[in-house]
This record gives sequence, structure tokens and C-alpha cells, in this order.
Amino acid sequence: MRALSGQPRPRPPVTAPPSALNPASAGLLERESALELLAAEADRAMGGSGRLVLFRAPTGTGRSALLEAAAGLGAGLGMRVLRAHASAESSGIPLALVTQLFGPPRRPAGLQVPTPRSPHHVRHPSRLWRLLGEYAAESPVLVAVDDAHLADQASRRWLAESARQLTGMPVLMVVTERGQYDIAPPAPGLAYSLPPGVVRMHAVAPLSRPAAEELVRGVLGPDTSDTWVDGCVRAGAGNPLLLRALLDDLRAVFPHGGRAGGADDGCPEPGLPENCAELYPGAFVAAVSWWLSSTGPESTTVARALAELEDSARYCEGRKDEEEGGDASPGGPGSPGARLGDAVHGALCPGHDLGDDFGDFLSELTRADPERVSGWIAAMLRLGLLRRTPGTGVPRFAHPLLRGAVLDGWPRSQRQALHLRAAELRRRRGDGVEAVAGHLLHTAPGGPARFAEDLLDAAADASRAGRTGAAAHYLRRALDEPMPRERRAAVLTELGELEFATLRTGGIPRLAEALHLQEQPRDRVLAAVNLGNVLAHRGKPHAALDVMRDLGALDGEPVLARTIETASAFFSDHDPEIRRAVYTRLRERAERSPEWISPALRALLIRYEATAGLLSAESAMRQVRRLLASPEDPLLVPYLLSTAAAVAQWADASDDAERIIRTALSEHWLSPLHPVHRSLLNTRVDTAAARGRYGWVLEETADRLRAPGDSPRTGASNFLAHRVIALVECGRSAEAERLIAGVNVKETQDGWEQNRFLYARGVLRASAGDPAGALDDFRECGRRQLGRDVESPVVTPWRSAAAECLLLLGEPAQALALAEEENRYAAVWNTPRVRGRALRVLGAATGGGRGLELTAEAVGVLRGTSLDVELIPALIAHGVQLTAAGQPRSARPLLREAATAAERLGAVRLSGSAELALRASGARRGNTSLTGRDSLTAGELRIATLAADGRTNAEISELLHLARRTVETHLTSTYRKLGIRRRGDLPAALNSTAGGPT
Repeated sequence: MRALSGQPRPRPPVTAPPSALNPASAGLLERESALELLAAEADRAMGGSGRLVLFRAPTGTGRSALLEAAAGLGAGLGMRVLRAHASAESSGIPLALVTQLFGPPRRPAGLQVPTPRSPHHVRHPSRLWRLLGEYAAESPVLVAVDDAHLADQASRRWLAESARQLTGMPVLMVVTERGQYDIAPPAPGLAYSLPPGVVRMHAVAPLSRPAAEELVRGVLGPDTSDTWVDGCVRAGAGNPLLLRALLDDLRAVFPHGGRAGGADDGCPEPGLPENCAELYPGAFVAAVSWWLSSTGPESTTVARALAELEDSARYCEGRKDEEEGGDASPGGPGSPGARLGDAVHGALCPGHDLGDDFGDFLSELTRADPERVSGWIAAMLRLGLLRRTPGTGVPRFAHPLLRGAVLDGWPRSQRQALHLRAAELRRRRGDGVEAVAGHLLHTAPGGPARFAEDLLDAAADASRAGRTGAAAHYLRRALDEPMPRERRAAVLTELGELEFATLRTGGIPRLAEALHLQEQPRDRVLAAVNLGNVLAHRGKPHAALDVMRDLGALDGEPVLARTIETASAFFSDHDPEIRRAVYTRLRERAERSPEWISPALRALLIRYEATAGLLSAESAMRQVRRLLASPEDPLLVPYLLSTAAAVAQWADASDDAERIIRTALSEHWLSPLHPVHRSLLNTRVDTAAARGRYGWVLEETADRLRAPGDSPRTGASNFLAHRVIALVECGRSAEAERLIAGVNVKETQDGWEQNRFLYARGVLRASAGDPAGALDDFRECGRRQLGRDVESPVVTPWRSAAAECLLLLGEPAQALALAEEENRYAAVWNTPRVRGRALRVLGAATGGGRGLELTAEAVGVLRGTSLDVELIPALIAHGVQLTAAGQPRSARPLLREAATAAERLGAVRLSGSAELALRASGARRGNTSLTGRDSLTAGELRIATLAADGRTNAEISELLHLARRTVETHLTSTYRKLGIRRRGDLPAALNSTAGGPT
């Protein structure tokens, strides 16, 4: 070989400066240093002394583009270019790569067929070296070899040995080799055994962000939106191969790119896809697949495991959106809507609760070397293919498209097997039952019996923690596993309870299946009650009663028969015709067989007679107290307590009502599926509203307005009605308007809660100066109530409210008729609340001296009670009449009392009415203001002072033993009264004395 060094020296080379190459050309962005190296080494080779230039780079970063640039440079300088590309397919053929350099083999002249070991054989290393020398003697030579890491061992040895002999020869050898950290330890590189003087090695890095952005805008257009550019850069991860493949797909699918108005119709372009299915023809997926295959099976396994864990987390997040009423996309790999950083819970989103321990978990899961996995993650982070999840630091793919492409084509069975191994691993690690169950959600059904137990235990833990969405996930998956009939029925019931509040179906299919599985009469009755209650609340009271009738005769089970009858009476409240039929039958049976009527059923009859105007409050409470002291079966006690609480609230026995409700909710386990549960909650808010506790009402109803699955047409409810009225009384009518905007009462079921909503909407319209619209609501409320045999004003005083609207509309005769009718029914029930309200409105409708007497009587009836919410309007009405009668001096003390009581309640609307009446009387309260510091109640001032001192809402809540929502409600009212918008304005506003009364 050394004899070749004595060959004649070639002619002096013509050097080409680096500028001869265009660094902005395809694949050569930010490759100036590499191009300068090529030009310098080519000049050196043209001068007669060659060297090996080795480009090492990760897959897809442009090694081949640099080799093409080298070949072009050599050809331009007159060098003979020999090219070869190694491949995995030819790696087992000795000298396949080197033979490729010299083209088809030529037999030397005068030789017969030599043996492979003969030095004259066409594939003998010495023969190939001699051939290279012959070429170099004719002209300078550039040897360009791509992907040398895939070459056969004989060719690699030939290249290494040749590199040692290039000094003094006009030969430049340019070789590319893959240099990327993989899970499997790599074989020694081509330059491993070469001395530094014979090789110039250059590492090729991924594109920087500015270069990647330049490439994106160069392909998609300079006016491509920043959102698209950022998404492309993250999905391409600075890898020219991946980035160009992505841009090719985007140009094919979205011809106008990410430019607003780029299409002919001027409409904005859609967002950058996050689902690989949207990118086909699929150049990007193919590029990622090729990148994966080049990393080896070990790295592919780790990459797919990481992608699957991340995709599972994204799936869980999507399901969370779905349960909250959003649009989820819980599909396959790369589905849109992924927000891994906002994962709902580490256990439900597998693997992403592990934090710093994630690398060890991933290595054990994939059976890979932990140190190699840790190094691989670090390498992928450096290359930009992975990023850290904010908060946890868990690695994730830089973009959903990358994750989806990694998972593309990976069989579902293998993904399920991965989660199965992960569940077993988490169990051995003692990571907790929810951590195990989070993986079981993604496995195939039919596993060991412990799978169902793990899922059910996880559901119990999630329910106790208030994470009902996660609990529902676990229960649904548990039902895919085999379990005994009784256990399945219980799980279906539990799941139906969760879905009752979260899904449009309301859990009806689950509860119907649970009923079908029950065999014992008692269990069937309880399951039927659950299903019937959900059907009734979903506007299907007829179906609810059909479920109860389908149970058949239970003559041998009197308690169960009474339970059916009692539950049916509760269901009938959702339909006026059914209610009339049920109570007619119940009253007839009470007359025919009084011994059959239990205390719970008797209480329902008392409730019916009270609403029908047939009973006084004193008589009703006397009978109810007697029933509460009577023995009753445990199955029927909750019904008795619920009915007794409602009657006590109507009878102004608020303390009794609250005590009964506490007993029912604390001593009797009541599922939300039980008919009594919602009834008790409604009575509790009714009681608070009757006492004028508007802040508590707003807090209690904040999360009870609409279940996530409810559509607006079923949104009318008692909770919504009380919230609307509380907002009106607190001076927040605009918020109340927004709250009811989507409710269409004409398309809702004709239940009692819709009547309450109509009354509340009438109150809102009246406060907004629309007496005609309010009158329509009050009359419709009355029409519906009368259709249910509800004559008494104990439920909603629609006649008094309608009479006040008629007075404003100039219809005193009609107003007087309604007021007199209301007064008659109020006299029957005979409680201060209904009597005082009826007398107040009757006095306003009557007018004159008689009207003064009636309003004075109303004040006398209400004074001394805890019913300030009724006493305040009575004081105002009487004060207004006194002023009109020429007795302003007598009116002012009453109006001042009304204003003070209104401020104490936080009733802004009533406070304003009292202030206006005071002005009309010729006086003005010196210590009253509706805005400024003086307008704050004692509670508002105390909370505002703490907030001004820098306390957070949570700290104030803990310090004052208040609910956090109560603090927020008081601060909202404070901001309005002080005329400020931010918490930072509180100190100045509280210290200012400029805010006078308004």
C-alpha cells in the first residue's frame, strides 16, 4: 500500500471558497461551520494531502445533505467523486460498501477466475485500495460514504485503514455516521481507533429555534401565524427531517397554511392539528417511524412507553372535560385537546404522579437499564424531542403530533399489555390503589379477580376525596370484569348515583340494569325508588310511576308497599295530573283503611291539605309533632322527616325545620338518588331565604344550579329561583339576568320547581321596572300552582306579587281582588309571614284610611318576629301611606327602621326603597349611604379591612370561621359599594372620606 505514496503529485488544485455553497439551501441551515470545514479539507486534498472528515449527527439532522454538499463541492473542483450509501440490508456482505464505491467489478486483464482470498480478487481489500490509488493518480478523489454505522465490518475496517494512508494523497474521504444516545449501547464509531491527525470529526446539532422558524415561514409563507410557527417548531424539534416532513403534510392538507384570511373566502384558517390523522398523506408519521427504527428496538420500546403514558394522561384529561360539559376527544394517539400539564390527578393519569421517580419507573416498566433510560431522556430533552411537564418535571413529547406519530401503528393489544405490566409494577411498589387502577383503566377486560377489587377500592377513595369523575371512571371499568350478581347491582347503583349529577342520561341505564339484577323484594323496591327518582327529575314522572307499578303487589310486605306509595307521592310533585290522582287515591285509602296509613303517609296528607288551604299552621304543626313522636319503619323515616321539615318551614318554625333537616342528613344515610335528599336541600334553602340570609343562599346555590349534563331547557330549579331572588335583593340584577338568559320555561316539564322559577323571574322583572312582564310570570306561576291544587300562599305568594304589579299598571280593582283572595288564604294558615305580607299588599290596594289600618296591622303582626325580610317592606309600605296621608313625621321613624334592618340583612334593593321613601317624606338618614365606606355592613367592613391588610380569602375565611364563598360574596358587594375593581384599591377606598351617600 505504501508504494502508492511514490506516485506523481497531481496538478495544483483550484480552491473554492466556502461562499460557493449556499447555507440557506435545503438542509443546510446553520451548517456554515461544516461547510467551511469541507472547503478547507477539499483545498488540502487538492494540494495532495487528504484526510477523513467524519460528520456525526442524530438521525434526521442533515448528515446526507452535508454529504451532498461535499459531493457538489468536489465535482465543482474537478475531483472524481466516489459515492456509497450503507444500509442494514447489506451489512452482512463483506466489503459491500467499498465495492459500491467503485461500481461494477472489473476482472483484471490476463487473470483467470481468482479465489476470494487471492489479492487479485475484485473484492480483496488490497485490490480495492490499489484501485483507489489508480483513481487518485489520474485526478483528486472525493470519497463520499453515507451512514457508515450501517456498513459491514470489513468495509468499516477498510475505511479506517484507508484513512490512515491518506496523508500525501489527493483524496478527501467524507463519511457520515449516526451519533445519538440510544438505550442499547452503541458499537465503537469509525474514528474510535484513528489518531487525531488523520480525522476531522464534526458534530451536527439540531436547528436552533430562529433557524427552525425561518424554515417554517420559508415554506408556509412569511405571514404564517405565530401559533402555527410555534407548533411546527415544537413538533419538528429542530430536526430538519421531521420538520420538513411536517411542512410537506401541512402544505398538502392546508394550502393556505396558518395565515388568517388566506383562503378565498377570507375566513381564518383552522388551528395547527394535534392529531396525526389530520396530516395524511403522512410524510411526518413516516419520518418519525423511520427515526424510531433507526434508534433500535430498545429505544423504540422506551419511546412508545413514554408516549403511551402521556397519551393515557391526555385521555383522562379529555374525559374530565367531557364530564364538565366540554367537548372531549378521548380518541387514539395524538387526539386534540391534550393538556398534559393540567392532568386531573396523578393516579388517574398513569405515571405522571411519579415526579423524579418517573425515570426509574419507566426503566423498570420497559425492562431497560435505568442509567441508559436516564441518559436517553436527557439526550431527548437536549435534542428538543422531549420537554419537562411543568410542576412535576415528568418528561413528555414536545408536541402532541410527535407523541401521536410515535404511537402510530402500535397495536392496541401491546399498549394494553404495557398498562398491565405498569399496574403490576405499581402494586409491587406500593404506590396506592388509585395508582394501580389508573393503569387498569387502559387494560383489556377479563383480568384476575383482584382487578375488580382494585378498581372498586380506587372508586371509593376517589369518592371520599370528592373526585366523582375519577370514581365514575373506575366503576365503569370495574363493570367490565366478572363479579357476583349482587355486587354488580351495587356497583351499577353507585355508578348511577355519580352519573345522575354528571351525564345527560342521569344514570338511568345503570339504575335500570341494577333493578333488573335485584332478586329480593326489599332490594327491588329500593332499586325501583332510585330509578323512579331519576326518571322523575329528568321530566319522566309517568315512567317513574310505571317502574313502581311494575314491582307488582306486595300485600305480604306492608312496609315495602307503603314505601312504594310514599315514593310515588314524591314523584307526583313533578306533574300536576299525577299529583292530583296520587293524592286522591291516598286520601280515599286514608278514609277507608286509616290503619294502613303510616306516619310518613299521614304527613304527606297534612302537607297536601296545608298547600290546598284546608289547614291552619297551628293544626298542621300539632299533627306533625305527634307523627314525629310515633314509631315508624326505618325505610319510611326519611320521608317523614322531609315532609315535617317542609311543613315546619311554612309554619314559620324555622328552628324546628333546620333541626329536622340536620337530623335527616346526619343520622340517615341518604344517597342523592333518594327522593328525600333533594327535598331536604330545597327546604334548607327555603328556610334560609325566608330568614333573609342572602349571602348563605348565594353560597349554597353556587354549585347546585345545573348538573353538567343539563341543557338550558331543564335548567329551571328551586335553587336557581332562590339565587335569582338573592341576587336581586343584593343589588346584582344584571348577574341574575345573565343567569336566567338560557332558561325556556315553556319547554320545561310542568313541575313545582318551574313554578318557583317563574315567581323568581317575576321578582327580577319587577325590580327592573317591567311590571307587565312580571305580571305575566306571576299569573303563569299561579295558573300552574292552582292546577296542582296549591291554593295557599305558603309556597309562593303569587297573588300578592301580581297585585303589586297591577297597582303599578293602574289596575286597582284587579289588584284588590287578588289581595283579598290572598288575605283569605293567609287567614286560614295564620302565620305572621303570610298574614303580614297579605295585609301589607291588601292595605296598598285598598288605600285611604282603611289601607293605613291594614298596613299598620301588617307591621304589628310582623314586629317581634325574626322575619325582617317581610317586616321591612311592611314598614316601607306603611311609611309611604303615612307620607301620602300628610303624616311624614310619623312615617320617618318607620322608614329609618326599615333602612337599618335592610342594611343589616345586606338587602340592597330594600335599602334603596327605604331611602327613596325617606326622601319623599322630607327627611334623609344621616348615617345611611348606599355607596362609600359608610354603606358597608359590619361584616363587609371587617372582611374588607383584613383584605386591605394583605390577607388572602383563605386566610380571612379561616380567621373569621366563614366559608370562602361568603368572603368572596362580601368582597364583591364591597367593591361595588366602594366603586372599585381591584383588591389593591381597598386601602385607599377605606381610608377615603370622600364617598358620600348616593
